[in-house]
Amino acid sequence: MGAASAPPVVLLPADHRRLGEQRVQLVVTQYVEAVRLAGCLPLVVPAARPEELEVLLEMADGVLLTGSPSNVHPSHFGEPVHDESLPLDPARDAWTLPLIRLALQRGVPLLGICRGFQEVNVALGGSLHQAVQEQPGLQDHRARPAPATLAEQYSPAHEIAIAPDGLLGQLLPAPRLLVNSLHGQGIKRLADGLQIEARADDGLIEAFSVPGSAGFALCLQWHPEWQAADNPASMQLLSAFGAACRQRQREREREHQRHAATLTDRQAL
Repeated sequence: MGAASAPPVVLLPADHRRLGEQRVQLVVTQYVEAVRLAGCLPLVVPAARPEELEVLLEMADGVLLTGSPSNVHPSHFGEPVHDESLPLDPARDAWTLPLIRLALQRGVPLLGICRGFQEVNVALGGSLHQAVQEQPGLQDHRARPAPATLAEQYSPAHEIAIAPDGLLGQLLPAPRLLVNSLHGQGIKRLADGLQIEARADDGLIEAFSVPGSAGFALCLQWHPEWQAADNPASMQLLSAFGAACRQRQREREREHQRHAATLTDRQAL
């Protein structure tokens, strides 16, 4: 028997924060473990330069866009900053937005979570409510305030209604799902070409897919990575993402084999 093939590689773009006077780039551990639960190999990626995006996607079988305390800078959807006290991460925006567009063009499987969900919408031309709780008819979707524990903040907050005819409906056959909620921003205008997969009861979009992508592309406003191993719905979502990454890996391996065979034939002439 041959050696088992290596797991698919999933890129995890890092946040940019400060640790004392030092600037650091990091990814929260629960996202790393979620990639492993999907059967894939997590690869944390620091800020990338434009010329590095192609190289990164050449080695990638998937991309997981993580949540973050920071918001997408509103200049990317033509608005001024509404609340200067909230964190931003322009260094992440600068390379994840073009990375998203390139990954979708190439058919690299993509899973967007919370900030990642919002990034995809903005990258494709959509806009965001900067303060969902201030919008008429919309509820407060932010995390429970201090002194709530982390477990309390990530505990189930509200239900969503799943569109039965979409990708999410295929993966999760139940019409409704109880999810956590830790976001202040939310979708204002959905980018053209995206398909709504779920809504909260106040009408806010909670999930969408990218039907025009050549590969798996699903974005979720909630946090399925939180205690995912104990959550059947989260595991179903991660399993589907992992399966798409393995398919991408097989396609890349076949392409490399065809390329090698072509080179061998040319050398034999």
